Amino acid sequence: MNRTASLLVALFLFWLALSGIYTPFLVSAGFGSALAALYFSRRMDQASDAQGRPFKPRWRVMLAYWPWLGKEMLVSAWDVAKRILHPDLPISPTLKEFVPKQRTEFGLATHANSITLTPGTICIEAEPGRFLVHALTPEGAESLADSEMDRRCAALEGK
Repeated sequence: MNRTASLLVALFLFWLALSGIYTPFLVSAGFGSALAALYFSRRMDQASDAQGRPFKPRWRVMLAYWPWLGKEMLVSAWDVAKRILHPDLPISPTLKEFVPKQRTEFGLATHANSITLTPGTICIEAEPGRFLVHALTPEGAESLADSEMDRRCAALEGK
């Protein structure tokens, strides 16, 4: 019951954060939407696992991770923009395979999505013990294995 309640609260707060309009009708519609999403996830038996409680073990680490990821996205976007605007176009697309430190679906998905959100890199394949990443430069591809992002995503799992 505690997992269900925390998931409902998380869904509703997420809806409120994205809505921006707080009239009584829309707030109640948002709560109804959160209830419907919770109902359907319970019916599909997706909200009852250990990851069904979104902020259980490491919510402070997650709150620190989001601004860090935003900064990394800006730094990477600046690097990609400089490379594309450079007259010699200094890119050399590269595929790199590496072993991530994450072991849970949550950790693997967070890491793969973080790689993809960072301009200049795309996680092509993500499975336990193996990521295949496309990067604009060999240096960008090499920097992913044993990276700060890998360490921070593993910390989200509680490792």
